[in-house]
Amino acid sequence: MPVTLHSVDRASWEADAQARLDLTRIYADAPAERLAMPVDDFISQHLAADCTFQCARFNDRLLGAVAVREDHEAWWLSHLCVRKPTRRRGVGSRLLALVGEEAAARRLLLRVTASQLPMADQVLLSRLGYRMTQTGDYFELNLQGQGDDR
Repeated sequence: MPVTLHSVDRASWEADAQARLDLTRIYADAPAERLAMPVDDFISQHLAADCTFQCARFNDRLLGAVAVREDHEAWWLSHLCVRKPTRRRGVGSRLLALVGEEAAARRLLLRVTASQLPMADQVLLSRLGYRMTQTGDYFELNLQGQGDDR
């Protein structure tokens, strides 16, 4: 499945009806423990806080997403979710690989707040070759065998 990375920020959210529909569907499919508020509120709050959603795109449809907040040295990831019909087909793995490649190209680290990293995501990241180093209340994600080459 040739999945590509597609970014949804506030401007593209407002301009692209298909992206709005797809992103809403992705998070509507989220397990209850992943999303503690209505989907529209969740997306609106993230976009209002200048977060983006890095999305897995296939055949002009968004199939999975992860919320990303950028600071001067890192992309902070949260709320990884894949549409139910496409789960267990490698979409989440491919999305995280693409996000990792894009962050590396921008010379940014990947981080996730420890309280927002469910066990299933820890297993997935480990399977993808990421080593999680806990520093305070967050994990820094590094591909095994690679250091911080920023």
